[in-house]
Amino acid sequence: MRLIKLEQPNCNPCKMVSNYLEQADIQFETVDVTQEPEVASRFGVMGVPVTILQNEQGEEVNRSIGFKPNELDELLKKLR
Repeated sequence: MRLIKLEQPNCNPCKMVSNYLEQADIQFETVDVTQEPEVASRFGVMGVPVTILQNEQGEEVNRSIGFKPNELDELLKKLR
């Protein structure tokens, strides 16, 4: 499983998600959608932050939009 967080610089909710994941000692990939808009388009992202859990085949398993600790906890349970 792989966790990807799509964000923009200076986005406070994005920073909150990063801090939350770091405190949970979770490894995740960060994508700056201003630098890589094609990634945001591929995932259908309309706003950030978006945290996406993918399986080993690269298929989306679940996603969380915004800073919602309960949703992030659900993603983390599936990741572990």
